[in-house]
Formats: sequence, C-alpha cells, structure tokens
Amino acid sequence: MPVTLQASLMMMLALFLFTTMGICIRLSSAFVPVIEVVFFRNFLAVLIMAPVLIRKGLPSIRMNRKRLFFGRASINFIGMVSGFTAVTLIPLAEMTALSFTGPIFVTIGAALFLGEAIRIRRIMAIGVGFVGALIILRPGLVEVSLGAMLALVSALSIAAATLIVKKMTETEQASAIVFWMVMLQAPIAFVPMLFVWEWPTAEAWIYLWGMALSGTAAHVLFTRAVGLVEITSLQPLEFAKLPFAVILAWLVFSEWPGIWIWIGGSVIFASTAYITRREAMARQPAIPEAKAGVGTPL
Repeated sequence: MPVTLQASLMMMLALFLFTTMGICIRLSSAFVPVIEVVFFRNFLAVLIMAPVLIRKGLPSIRMNRKRLFFGRASINFIGMVSGFTAVTLIPLAEMTALSFTGPIFVTIGAALFLGEAIRIRRIMAIGVGFVGALIILRPGLVEVSLGAMLALVSALSIAAATLIVKKMTETEQASAIVFWMVMLQAPIAFVPMLFVWEWPTAEAWIYLWGMALSGTAAHVLFTRAVGLVEITSLQPLEFAKLPFAVILAWLVFSEWPGIWIWIGGSVIFASTAYITRREAMARQPAIPEAKAGVGTPL
C-alpha cells in the first residue's frame, strides 16, 4: 500500500475517533458533572499511557523547563473544560466548525508573542476565517449562545497551549510533553470535582472509558500519519471532522445542523488550510532537496 494512502487512512480513522470522543463526552456528561468527565479524561489517559512509559523509562518524561509544563497544563485545562462544556450545550457539528478557528488563533499568537512574521495573504486568510465564524454565530440576527462562546474560548485556550508547546519542543521530549499534560491536569480537575462528585454508573463507565480510549488511539494514529508524510498533505482531510460530527450526532442525538454551520465551517476551514500551507512553505529549507521536518502533534 502506498505510504500516502496509509497516512490518509490513518488520518481519517483518527478524525473519526476524535469525533467519537466528543460523542462519549456528551453521553458521559448525562451521568456525571462535566468537571468529573474532564478528570477522568486525564486520569484514565495516565493509566493507558503508563505501560508504554514504564517500558521507555523515566528519562523519557524528564521535565527540563517546569514552568512551561505547568503553564501549558493550566491553560490547556481551561480549554478542555470550556470545550467539554460546549459539547453539552451546542450541536456537535457547531462545536466542530468553531474549533476550526484554532489555527487562526495560533497564527495571531505566534505573531504577537513569538515574533513570527505574517504577511498580507495570511492576514487576509485570518480575516476570512473570522468571517466564517460570524456566519455561524450570526451576532445581531440570533443570540450568541453560551455554548458557542465556550467553544471559541476553548479554541483560543488550546491555541495558547499550542504556542507553549512550540517553545517546549526546543528542549523537551514529545513523550514528556504528552504525559505531563494529562498527569498535571488530573489533579487540577480533582479538587473542583470533589465538590460535585457523583459515582459513575456502569453505563457511565462505558462512556468514560470510550472517551479515554478513542482519544488516546486518535492521537496515536494522528502522530503516525504525520510521521509518514508532510502534514500539509493531510490538512484537507481535517474537514472530514464536520461530516463525521454531523453523521454521528444525527445517529446518536438526532441532531442535524443548519445550513449556516456548513457554510461558516467551510469558510473557516478554507482559511485555516491556507494558513497551514503558507506556514509550511515558509518553513521550507533553502536547499530544495531537503525535506521539511514534521513536528509531533500534541
């Protein structure tokens, strides 16, 4: 099987599993509070990752810049709580479409805080992306829901955490970055969870484990896919998250998104795909024969 086809199949399966994780988040939140779902998302991930990390040894999770680890975990936790809450308040397709704004926020943050240059074409793409968000939200025509605002807060927080990860990769191993994210977020969620704790039912445990397993498997597949080919060649497949969300939400929750979510999501995705492509071109080495490296997504 050609490498490109292998990577594409892995990517599609990863996107499907990420969407499945969103379904499990909403289903489990019907039994336990959202903050408890957040706790188990991190705690169960630690249990899943432990055997692999034991085999690799303690050096694979050494922290060299502890402040970055704690800062990333705190900001990412805000994004996780916001995103998990949004999934329970708005249609999954709307949440997915608004999550496409993440790369736009990353580009803006990289220019403001990391000193990266953005030229006129990427500025225009950012503007187009925000137009897409306005198409979905339609402020002034309909009331902007709390769930939609939380979805944007989640995208912004995850973008900020991504910028921190870009700094961390200069000195830290990928396994350490992934492990300490869930290891630190679990105790952060543990304290507020105690105030609303409810024992999960047998059915809730099915959804909680489904969330943890699908999320972990999705990250593994995504990482392997971008390790085989350039990430920009897989970028167009990202839009598959929207039809996946529509189909699964329709089957499980009988949800069907309006036309504005399709239009706005398409506009946002087109702008983020262009931004990703331009950034990849900017990172190309001066020697044509050299292949640009692929970072590990976290």
